[in-house]
Amino acid sequence: MPVCLIIFNRPEHTRRALEGIRLVRPKWLFVVADGPRKDVPEDTDACISARAVLKGVDWDCELSTNYSDINLGCKLRVASGLNWLFDNVDEAVILEDDCLPHPSFFRFCEELLQYYRNDSRVMSVSGNNFQNNRSSGSYSYYFSRYVHVWGWATWRRAWAHYDVSMTQWPILRDRNWLGDFLVDARQVRYWSYIFQEAYESLDTWDYAWMFACWLQNGLSITPNVNLVSNIGFGPSSTHTVQTVSRFANMPAEEMIFPIKHPSRVVRDFGADDFTEEIMFSGVLNNLFERIRTKRKDLSKTL
Repeated sequence: MPVCLIIFNRPEHTRRALEGIRLVRPKWLFVVADGPRKDVPEDTDACISARAVLKGVDWDCELSTNYSDINLGCKLRVASGLNWLFDNVDEAVILEDDCLPHPSFFRFCEELLQYYRNDSRVMSVSGNNFQNNRSSGSYSYYFSRYVHVWGWATWRRAWAHYDVSMTQWPILRDRNWLGDFLVDARQVRYWSYIFQEAYESLDTWDYAWMFACWLQNGLSITPNVNLVSNIGFGPSSTHTVQTVSRFANMPAEEMIFPIKHPSRVVRDFGADDFTEEIMFSGVLNNLFERIRTKRKDLSKTL
């Protein structure tokens, strides 16, 4: 099973991620690395140090690297790196340097990559569960429309739908595609804003992946336990710069085998509603509610 590790300028994170990968000793390891930023002098040594960690690959393994000499940014580097990956393999497990997996994560991905290899309804396999200990049935996983990528896997057939530029967005936006897809007005406002920002300027690749999956009415497999811990929250991160988050350093748990497969390939609406509420439009709505409440309380004191 091919494994892809995405790194940048954090040698200690890279070392810990490689330790997690070493436990399963994959036969094929692909490494994608961005180059140093011109306006950050310390990046040069940090990028060199992060890449040097890969000298620690001490098992029988075919190591392939795709290193950029210049800084492409999170959006273009990950997108181009995964394009390169799927030019070489049909399926793979993907980890960024701040994602520490439980060893059972790899077996979970490998078995499900094989199980749904030819099922176009399924676009990805995630290692993340953010359901706050809420169980989604008696199965090992459920199907979601949300794509979580702090440790995940997919196939070339699914990645072929990815378009980092989101060229179809303006047309679909003007046709009210999201209104038909999501129905809920609050969610439509939120995701319209997110996709517009991703289309115009956000230096991130993952919203384009969500967009691609939604265009295909694709489903993502979500485990019923969290299999990957994100240790990257903080100032050294590109996006998760906050140090306090309910999603930071969540413990990675063990998947119990044999896997219990759901009887039908149908998304879990209840689990998805919870995800939307705690991660996406619900968070923004709750923030606005707190602001409105504070303004009301302030007006009473004047």
